[in-house]
Amino acid sequence: MKHFKRILALTLALTVICALAPAAAAKTAESSFGGYKHVFIIGIDGAGTFFEKDYMKNFHRIFKDGAVKYGVRTETKTDSGPNWNAILTGVSYFKTGAENGVVSLEQDRVFRRYPTVFKYVRDAMPDAELASFSNWGAINKGIVEDDIGVTKVTQSPDDALTDSIVEYFEKGNRPALFFVQLDEVDGAGHGHGSASAEYENALKQADERVGRIYEAVEKAGLMEDGLFIVTADHGHRPEGGHGRFSKIESYSTIALKGKTVKKGGALDSDTKLRDIAAISLYALGVKSTEWNFSAKVPADCFEDFSGQTRPFYRDIIDTICGAFMWAYTNLGAPLDKYF
Repeated sequence: MKHFKRILALTLALTVICALAPAAAAKTAESSFGGYKHVFIIGIDGAGTFFEKDYMKNFHRIFKDGAVKYGVRTETKTDSGPNWNAILTGVSYFKTGAENGVVSLEQDRVFRRYPTVFKYVRDAMPDAELASFSNWGAINKGIVEDDIGVTKVTQSPDDALTDSIVEYFEKGNRPALFFVQLDEVDGAGHGHGSASAEYENALKQADERVGRIYEAVEKAGLMEDGLFIVTADHGHRPEGGHGRFSKIESYSTIALKGKTVKKGGALDSDTKLRDIAAISLYALGVKSTEWNFSAKVPADCFEDFSGQTRPFYRDIIDTICGAFMWAYTNLGAPLDKYF
């Protein structure tokens, strides 16, 4: 009971702080806002914060002069559907209800759909090339819109998908927005747990694929005006699985490389996975008009921009529940038997 009272008190305090926090003052930001012609979002399903491991050599090589945060908060429900959907829409799980089992066209009405970053970019750039390459079919079926001219490739295993990505760039495609989801780290986490040799091996293979994708983008000459982002939707428990509220499940990674990305930037303490949507649109010079959009551009991200304050008022339930779960996760797990 004492633990519960402490968590409740801290939750209320965090909620009040979020409500009263002043907006961060923006510096002149012309070179970052709309300063990029290409944004690449590379997602490794189930990798959590394991990018920080020394054996993730390509990751560390690519982002040695970039901005990296390993303590990025996932959506409160630490599953793939809620988090990939939030990354691509900038809207919280509490708004969308995007469960794993319902993120598909066949069950379209079970959760509430919001525009993805692809839709925002299409509206702003009618002729832009847009592409989504995914191993997990639900992303291209139920999250990314069908009717706005996005090139969609759904393919497994990850090696074959990576081959298709490399071929896509070798053919001269120059996408304004490019999304990738690789899935096999998540499979190893479910099958063997994050403490296993199988999981480590899957991470090393994913790192090799990230390296191949980056090299294809670079070889195509797209990094001069490109923002390269690597992330994950959630982590895995040592025994395998996710969906609960432990640190290893609830924290992920965002890494950015680009001409105006702050070297050594660590992003701010309030950074969430959904902020990738805001970062991507900001880089391409596109503004969100969706009232439910609760993503922000974090501080310590771009050299010429001091960051934004999260529009908490757009999602009060997420603000309160997010603060509660932050307190729960970071005070240990005194309520594990209930969750």
